[in-house]
Amino acid sequence: MDVQELISGARDALTVKRVFGEPYERNGVTIIPAASFAGGAGGGGDNSPEHGGAGAGLGLMAKPSGVYVVRGDDVSWRPALDLNRVILGAQAVAIALLFTWRSVAKARAKRKR
Repeated sequence: MDVQELISGARDALTVKRVFGEPYERNGVTIIPAASFAGGAGGGGDNSPEHGGAGAGLGLMAKPSGVYVVRGDDVSWRPALDLNRVILGAQAVAIALLFTWRSVAKARAKRKR
């Protein structure tokens, strides 16, 4: 694959149509879904007669961000709930509480001696 083909493919993949979904309407309310994208690309080549070759790579990641809700002239943003982030945050808080409880328990045990 040519590096220019890769760049062209990346440009086609990262269009506004990928970020905003097709709007749909129900009961007079229009919903426009939105996503966030991140990506990276890299490539290299060697034009020497012994090794002549090239390589390239592209990585993209997309996740839902939320939706725009349009009611008449009023537009509001409703963010998507990232359940994985919520679970990870709860685990971090639980671990911090366990370490705190352990430190308090050790301090109390030392005072009793």
